[in-house]
Amino acid sequence: MGIMHFWNQGDWVTHAIAILLAILSVLSWTIIGHRFFAQLRVNRSIERAFDAFWDAPNLAAGVDAIRQQDKSDIFAGMAQTAAQVMEVHERQKGHSIGGGVSNSETLTRALRNYMVHAQARNESGLTLLASVGSTAPFIGLFGTVWGIYHALVGLSGATQVVLDKVAGPVGEALIMTAAGLFVAIPAVLAYNALNRANRLVTAYLDGFAHDLHAYLTTGARYTLARVA
Repeated sequence: MGIMHFWNQGDWVTHAIAILLAILSVLSWTIIGHRFFAQLRVNRSIERAFDAFWDAPNLAAGVDAIRQQDKSDIFAGMAQTAAQVMEVHERQKGHSIGGGVSNSETLTRALRNYMVHAQARNESGLTLLASVGSTAPFIGLFGTVWGIYHALVGLSGATQVVLDKVAGPVGEALIMTAAGLFVAIPAVLAYNALNRANRLVTAYLDGFAHDLHAYLTTGARYTLARVA
């Protein structure tokens, strides 16, 4: 009455559903492991990266400092993008169409584009987790319904139905429902946790973008609050 017995009793439909659930489980756990490891690197880099950047004497030194501290490369990439945009704008001023735009507008556009791409990179894999979490229970339920139907068809020619002959196949079919929940629940929990973490990273990126814009356009430096 184990898993192999259920597998041997099933047909190609139940086999296909079981294989599909196994594939979805492997994909979701792969994404979960990768995304949580990446999020851990971001969490470890946030405070140290900001401190290193704003403690630097100038922009070039700040970019080098934040790149050393930011293992995720999200905030360091924003600082480097801002520095490169300002350098290119100064060289092209008066020599191209883009050079006629103010440095504030150029920097705003560059930071906005960077945030869009960074957010898209942070959300990679979340769509699959949401899809697995919403569809895996129904896939497992379909496997259960098909397994029960398959079991009843096998008993249709019997003159006497014994409870043991019905309970076994039905119980084996219900394994599909449990398998669907086993695949879906971790995907849903991981999606919610990663979605909340991404909102936090986006908030940090937005704040850092505003600070960079103020510093590069007005020269106002962000002052770190020190706790005595």
